[in-house]
Amino acid sequence: MRLPARFTAFFTAAVLVAAAAASAPAQAPGQNPAQNPAPNPGQSSSSSQNPAAQSATPTGPQTPGNGTYIATNPLAGVRYDHKWDVSAAMAYQHIKAGPSVLQGANLGGFDASGSRFLATRWRLEASVRGFYGTSGIGNVNPVNQKGPFISEYLFTAGPEFLGPHNEHGAIFLHALAGGAYGNFEGGLRGQNAQGAGFYNNQFAPAAILGGHFDLNRSPRWVFRITPDAVMTHYSINYPPHTSQFDVNFAISVGLAYKFKGKR
Repeated sequence: MRLPARFTAFFTAAVLVAAAAASAPAQAPGQNPAQNPAPNPGQSSSSSQNPAAQSATPTGPQTPGNGTYIATNPLAGVRYDHKWDVSAAMAYQHIKAGPSVLQGANLGGFDASGSRFLATRWRLEASVRGFYGTSGIGNVNPVNQKGPFISEYLFTAGPEFLGPHNEHGAIFLHALAGGAYGNFEGGLRGQNAQGAGFYNNQFAPAAILGGHFDLNRSPRWVFRITPDAVMTHYSINYPPHTSQFDVNFAISVGLAYKFKGKR
């Protein structure tokens, strides 16, 4: 009867040792259990992520693949702190070739201008313009001419003011003064200006009131539209020896370029 009791005690002890061995964590051979402290409950869960997932995360700089669209703003560098700009444009002007000429002349030509900023919104502008075309003739027409050629040149300068503006465009207002040279007799085939009712060839005072509508295409290049009122004061040296103020409409369309130098 003693043998079964000893066998039972031995069997119970063996079961307890096996259960303790099964509940203990597996360790690498030669590893000291003291070198593996228990994990901190407050430790971030990122340390326990799947190693395969961590290795799949790219660590280098990202480069767009072929066909990827990258948005850019070509007007991001537009500023109004440059010192100089110049413009060249095709121009149109409507004028009257004489004080008694009822038919106006539609002239085409050029407009070349340059500006220099003097302050944040003020600058000085100079402009040279030339216009060419044919004109109707007055009531007195002893040689029965039609469409004689005329031309006019304007040389003006004056202040210019920068109005509303942003990266897309700007409005400039200017008031220019100077002189005009009108060539009215060159196309009369040797006849005098009195017979055609034209002004004589002459230099005369001139003024321009208007401005620019600028549409920025890049930080340097600008598409420019310039509508103006052009005032001239021509005279005649034949009876009744009068002079006359004429106000005519002009417009030019072209490009302007801003130089890199800053104020």
